[in-house]
Amino acid sequence: MDVIAWFRSVGFVAWPLLVASIIAVALMLERSLFWWKITQRQERIVRECLMLYSRSPRAALFKLEQNADLPIARIFLAGLELEQANPEDFRLALETATASEIPLLKRYGTAFDTIVTLSPFLGLLGTVTGLITTLQAARTIGQGIDTELALSGISEALNSTAAGLVIAIGTFLVANIFRSLYIRQLSKIQEYGGQLELLHRHFLDHGFPTSQYSTPPETPYANPGREF
Repeated sequence: MDVIAWFRSVGFVAWPLLVASIIAVALMLERSLFWWKITQRQERIVRECLMLYSRSPRAALFKLEQNADLPIARIFLAGLELEQANPEDFRLALETATASEIPLLKRYGTAFDTIVTLSPFLGLLGTVTGLITTLQAARTIGQGIDTELALSGISEALNSTAAGLVIAIGTFLVANIFRSLYIRQLSKIQEYGGQLELLHRHFLDHGFPTSQYSTPPETPYANPGREF
């Protein structure tokens, strides 16, 4: 059976299921590109910015502004743009910026949940209409059964259910991957933010570097070989 014939066998629910699958694939591609960008660049940018900040806060600001398309860069900028802020204000700036990034990190979560919930119901609707078609083929007693119509109804019932479940299961699995990346990202933001706070507190106690080329102070997380 070719694709067009199978599509017709699903019945009228094939159209909303097709729309749901196209939307799901488009959202998956967008989220995949988003998380790929973060996983490819984030750790390197954070490491470089912490190294620069230990030498010159201004150089770190410039580096972050160059990578402001990353959520972690925007969060760091919110804190570092407050010149010599006290620890409470610095932490509040980081927490506020983190909260503003959460909707972007969780983007399309509701859309994925809607597709996962709606697709099986659309498949079930196709099952019901297919069974109705089958019963219509057998309702005339004494005149025999319209075999072609009955088989068409059974095919619609089975194929629509299968299509709805495939879309729902596939979307559910991919959405769970994005959800796990979101949870991991929150943990990373807390870790990186804590490292930046330690450097900031150190500078408040011992003074901020005055030159980008000055010798970096002995501060935590300033080791260029350290991986985060």
